[in-house]
Amino acid sequence: MSDEHGLRRGLTNYGDQDFAVYLRRSFARSMGLSRDMLEKPIIGIAMTPSDFNNCHRTMPELVEAVSRGVLASGALPRAFPTISTGEVFLNPTSMVYRNLMAMDTEEMVRAQPMDAVVMIGGCDKTVPAQLMGAASADVPAIQLVTGPMSTGHYKGERLGACTDCRRFWGRFRAGEIERDEIDVVEGRLAA
Repeated sequence: MSDEHGLRRGLTNYGDQDFAVYLRRSFARSMGLSRDMLEKPIIGIAMTPSDFNNCHRTMPELVEAVSRGVLASGALPRAFPTISTGEVFLNPTSMVYRNLMAMDTEEMVRAQPMDAVVMIGGCDKTVPAQLMGAASADVPAIQLVTGPMSTGHYKGERLGACTDCRRFWGRFRAGEIERDEIDVVEGRLAA
């Protein structure tokens, strides 16, 4: 394996490359990784779990599935977190943080020793941010989208969280529906 791949990629500069590899192996072995595992290609898994992001609540299962696939392909998976942009919980808006997330993704991919990266995220700001970051980091990358937001139902109607929330709220504000009905809709917009 060339010095530009796996654990030897992007070595910390202590003035002695062999020492840098030795120290990396030591720290990695303290995490239960064997020397044989550390000779494999390293595949980063950029993950964005957050208790403030309902679109990413399936993240643990997806990270585990990707890790199994990476192991089965003969490489070493290494998951790492980046910023998560949960739309309705960010002020003033998630768009403000999209570029920050792109920079975070880029720098974490570039700074850590990985030969490729799988980015796991969802939402309309997260996916572009991850793709922008990976393109700038210039490391082979693939995007795994967490999937669409699960919808709920109300009176036999399938609800779309971002469309129907405004429609029902407008009806509530206009006095067409009562508080108890808007409370039920609130609990069913996203499943």
